[in-house]
Formats: sequence, structure tokens, C-alpha cells
Amino acid sequence: MQLRQELLRRQAENKPIRVGASGAGWMGSGFVAAMKHVPGMEVVLLADADTKAAWNAFLSTGLSREDIIEADTVSRAMDALQAGRRVVTGDYRLAAQVEAVDIVADVTYSPAIGAETAYTCIQHGKDVVLVNIEADVTVGRILKKLAQEAGVLYTVSSGDEPGCLMELYNFVTCLGYEIMVIGKGKNNPLNPAATPETVAESARRQDKDPYQVASYVDGTKTMFEMTCAANATGCLPMQRGMIGPEATLETVSQAFALAEDGGLTRFPGAVDFVQGSSMAGGVFVTVRIDDARIQADLNYLKVGTGKYFTFFRPYHLWFLEAPISIAQAHLLRQPTLAPLDRPIADIMTVAKRNLQPGETLDDFGGFTVHGVMDRAEVIRELKALPVGLAPGAQVARPVAAGAVITWDDVKLDEASTVVKLRRQQDELA
Repeated sequence: MQLRQELLRRQAENKPIRVGASGAGWMGSGFVAAMKHVPGMEVVLLADADTKAAWNAFLSTGLSREDIIEADTVSRAMDALQAGRRVVTGDYRLAAQVEAVDIVADVTYSPAIGAETAYTCIQHGKDVVLVNIEADVTVGRILKKLAQEAGVLYTVSSGDEPGCLMELYNFVTCLGYEIMVIGKGKNNPLNPAATPETVAESARRQDKDPYQVASYVDGTKTMFEMTCAANATGCLPMQRGMIGPEATLETVSQAFALAEDGGLTRFPGAVDFVQGSSMAGGVFVTVRIDDARIQADLNYLKVGTGKYFTFFRPYHLWFLEAPISIAQAHLLRQPTLAPLDRPIADIMTVAKRNLQPGETLDDFGGFTVHGVMDRAEVIRELKALPVGLAPGAQVARPVAAGAVITWDDVKLDEASTVVKLRRQQDELA
């Protein structure tokens, strides 16, 4: 209610929250389209290396070319914004430096772009919202620390599963219920060997990038989502890669009962996922309740039976929900999700095929690697390369298919912001 009233007031007074954004791809352009309908907020600056995509994202909302200026300097961007025009740029650092931008959102899948955007915002005293869980999993802990030291707010948005799951987790824990498992319903069967070629037809039908679709199918995206949630809640995977059983709304509570009660859960406070169409696209929290009265009430309310109950949200709305997190961050100074100060989980890089020196690792969902979640201390002991650093890394020595790729197996761009931040983050542990 408070957010809604404040946004409506800003709309009436023509004083919108001025948002800068990184990313004009499928997700970023969708975010721009969504923001057109949000009262009291507007995207005023859009950054993408493909500036044509940024132009098209703005134009698709009904703006004319005369409404938009392309800029690569702070002064030119400021002049355009003060004149009431929108700014397109190829520089992901520009929004952080422009006074007429109130808050910045990164709406990409790239850890490198997310790290660059967020770090520049922190350096320039600008709040930042990541609609980019890949960047948060890779360097979120150090970004949060640097943001706190700089007096700015760092948060991951709602919309993707971790943010939606965090809201459900807070709801359940505020009621005092004992968490067994938090998780998501996977949209498609897990196949770690998936490549853009194997999912090409499915991607064509969905009008999606084959790499993006393959990252869903090979599990890398699920690993990112559940690692992000684990790092914000302290919930742990029960095994490498999690269990991922088949489940429905009718069977999930018993599936994630404790082992002593016939379920799969080895300890309270775990993170996992389920497969099957019944819960695909949703997030859930399974709890154990020993109080007979509360059991009876939840049974009457059709939440479940016995002593295990699952609270389920059947959808997540990606970037369409991000405006709420941005408003909450700017107006209330409240994060939606941020990692804890200690490492909980991480994602190792695993070779999809035999790799030879000189090869370059491709993007998530590609032909070379996929990501597998495990506890942070396990990944550190293995010296496993965090999968968020894999895209663009050069193979330095042979790696067999199915093997964990280590830091020593690759050459990284040590000048990149994301690599520098990750090395700084690892020194915190």
C-alpha cells in the first residue's frame, strides 16, 4: 500500500523514479516494456553493447526516434535527460555516473556485465538492483559488503525464483514454522548434456535463444537459482546437484519429509527442486509442524495433511516483477534478497565434452560446460572454477568430459571486474 500510494503520488506530480538499466536483450527489452505501465517510475537510460537493441527496446514502447539520444559521455546524457529525452548507450558504466538517474538495474544474464554495472554504481554512490542472479551468485557477497561500506543499497530483485522464494520463505518463517526444504519447480526434465543443437526445435517454438533454453535444460539455470536462494537463507543442498525428485502438489510434502518419516530430506533447512509439470514455474517451502492444533487448522484450510505441509506460489514473473523491488529499494531502503555474510553454496564448472588447451569456454547452455551446485566449502576444497567465471575462459590444459574444471585448468581475464571481485570475495571466506 505504501509503495502504491507513493508511486501514484509521483505519477501525479510528474516526479517519477528515474531508472537506468543494463541490458536490452530478451529480458532487458521485456523489462522496459513492463516499466512503461508502472506508475511513478520510468526507464530513462538503457545500456547495451548492441545499441541498436537498446534503441528498439525504447521504440517498441511507442517512443519516437526524436525522443531518444545516443550518448557515451555523462554531459551528453545529462543534457538529454534534462531535456526530457531517453538515453541509449553502449557503456554499462554510464548510468551510475549520471546524476539524473536515481537507481540502476542490471537486467542481463551476464556475471561480467552485472558485476561491472553494480561495482560502478557502488563506486559512484548509486543504489543497484540485480535482475541478474548469475552475477549475485558469482560476486554478490563482495558487492553487498562494498555497498554497505559505501552507504548504498545492493539487492537482487523479485521475479526470478530466488526473489519470489525469499518472499515465501520470509512469510513462512515469520509464522514460526520449521523449514524442511525450500525450492522450485523445474520447467523441463533435467539433461546435463543439453546443447543449443539438442534444444534447437524447442527454442524455435518458444522464440528463445537456444543457449538460454539449453541452460534451463542442462540445469545450470536451476543451479544458479537455488544457489542464490541458499546464499540468502543459509539452506544447504543435501548432495551435489541436489536431488530433484519427481513430485506434484499432492506428493511434494511427503517427498521432502525427513528420512525418518519416509521422505528424502536428510536435515531441516535444505534447498532443492522438483521435476514434473504440476509445480513447474513455481516456488515452494515445505515445513514440519508438530502442533496438533496448527496441523488441524492447515488441514481444514486444505494446505495439507499430517505434519508436513508445503506452501506453494505457482508462478514467477521474471523481469515483470522487478519494478516492485526497485521501488522498494529506492523508496523504503529495503532489499528483496541479498547474500548472507558467510558463503553457503556455489556452482562448480563441469565439462560437457573433452576440452583441449586453447579452446574457449562458451556461454551458459553452450557446448562446453554446465554448472553443478554444491556446498561452498566443497567447491573451495576442489579448487573448482565458479561457473560464473567460465564464459570466455581459455582452457589451459586437457579436461575430460564430466570432470570438474579447476582454476588451474583455465586462463582468465584478470583485468575484468568480475574476476577481480571474485578473487576479492574469496579472500573474505
